[in-house]
Order: sequence, then C-alpha cells, then structure tokens
Amino acid sequence: MPKPIRVFVKYVDAVNRVVGHFAMYLIFLLIGVLFYSTISKTFFDPSLWTLEMAQFGMAAYYLLGGGYSMQTDSHVRMDLLYGRWSKRTQATVDAVTILFLIFYIGLLLFGGISSTQYALQYGEESYSAWAPKMAPIKIVMCIGIMLMLLQVLATFFRNLAEALGKPIE
Repeated sequence: MPKPIRVFVKYVDAVNRVVGHFAMYLIFLLIGVLFYSTISKTFFDPSLWTLEMAQFGMAAYYLLGGGYSMQTDSHVRMDLLYGRWSKRTQATVDAVTILFLIFYIGLLLFGGISSTQYALQYGEESYSAWAPKMAPIKIVMCIGIMLMLLQVLATFFRNLAEALGKPIE
C-alpha cells in the first residue's frame, strides 16, 4: 500500500483508540446518572432529566466506541463459513462487503449532519418536560459516525492490503 494510505490507517487507528478508551469511561457517567435517578425517585422528588441524560450518555457511549470496536474486531460477525477460510480469503470478502457498510455509514452521516444543522439553526429542543437542546448530542453523534466511517475506511484499506498479500502492520 502507498505510504499515505498506511499513514491514514495509522492515525485513524490512533484517534479511535484514544476516543474508544474515553468512551469506555462513559459507562461510569451512565451508572452515576441511573444511580442518582434511583435515589431521587426513592427518597426525593423524581428528577426530570435523568432518563434523557442516560439515553444521551448511552448514545455517546456506543457511537464514540463504534470505531474502536471496529478496530479491535469486536463487533458481531456471523461465522458459518468465515472462520474456516484463509486470512487472505477473509480479507477479500471483508474488502468487498465493507463497501456496503461504507455506503450505509455515509448515508447515516449525511442524515446526521442534516439533523444537526436543523437543531443548530432552529434551536431544537426535546419534547420532554426537561426540554434539553438537541444540538450537543447530535454533534457528538455526528463525530461518532464520522470516526466510525474513518475506521471503516482504514479497515477497508487494511483488508485490501491483506487480500493483495501485503498486509499493513
């Protein structure tokens, strides 16, 4: 593979590793919010913001961790025949099928950017009693989707190199 592609793969992997490790700790934020929600419902007046904040935290958790999950190959894969194939055959099949994922994530990013622009332009708020602004979580979602798209492209290049018999380390 040409040097610019190897550099791209290296830096995308590095960024997603850092963001993925950050996202791992968001689970503690989620636990804290849900613990506070339980305590407040039991002993005080129920908080209006906890359920929605937990949903926002969970969305950030899995979207920001998506690229790292792809990088570490810890996503779900149906393995009827795949495990019996050689590494080169696996890489060839992955390089072809990942094109569908690139298309899907591209559409997802397009919709996310459109939705974020709307939220910023019109000051969109949630329809809940808490009524938080939607732009911050939509921005985080777009960042997560973009990082996932970059990681999928890096994985495509890695699979292509493996299929050609010149793996990227």
